[in-house]
Amino acid sequence: MDGNGRWARNRLLPRTAGHMAGVGSVRKAVEWCARKGVKALTLFAFSSENWRRPEQEVSVLMGLFLSTLEKETRKLHENNVRLRVIGDRTAFAPELQARIAAAEKLTAGNDGLNLVIAANYGGRWDIAQAARRLAERVQGGGIRAEDINPDLFQSELCLADLPEPDLFIRTGGERRISNFLLWQLAYTELYFTATLWPDFDEQELERAIDDYAGRQRRFGHTSEQVEAWAQSAGSVSQRPLRT
Repeated sequence: MDGNGRWARNRLLPRTAGHMAGVGSVRKAVEWCARKGVKALTLFAFSSENWRRPEQEVSVLMGLFLSTLEKETRKLHENNVRLRVIGDRTAFAPELQARIAAAEKLTAGNDGLNLVIAANYGGRWDIAQAARRLAERVQGGGIRAEDINPDLFQSELCLADLPEPDLFIRTGGERRISNFLLWQLAYTELYFTATLWPDFDEQELERAIDDYAGRQRRFGHTSEQVEAWAQSAGSVSQRPLRT
């Protein structure tokens, strides 16, 4: 969700005003995905590298995270949305950690949209912590080193219980993944837009998904194989979308 600072600067506002405006785009994206039957939406809210930003901006972001949880959790629960947060929470204030845990507990039984917030998250951190857990299991005698394969490794990653994303969207004009879900994005379709996050509305989201729908996903097969499979299945529709 890139471009909050530039959105504010273009309006001669402080960067923090852009982050506040971006909350509205989060709400629109969540509502659209829940309404359209998308099964999982992961939002990169705060990376492990974002601690390098000015202290005041980080403080505002943490306060915004806390206040948004306080305001929106009940509404998410009422709309059957399951909320979870991935990333290293130990750096957060105790109050924020408690609020996250309470929100996850309240919505844990919901079976609608899986809404995932990546906060103090990094793809390299995710891979490293998975490797550490496997090393501990080997050291403890639970598994052998030769038992480790991609499926076992993936089981130790964040979001191991969810399918890999179908579509990655980055706003703000940058064209890089920036340490987001590095393992999980191996076969994900990438979509980049110059639209700044506070301006990213339902129409922009539909434009991204229309672009995705026009692509052929082969997963190592040839176009001919994919087309033959679609014909035999009697449909050319894509799998259910997970962004």
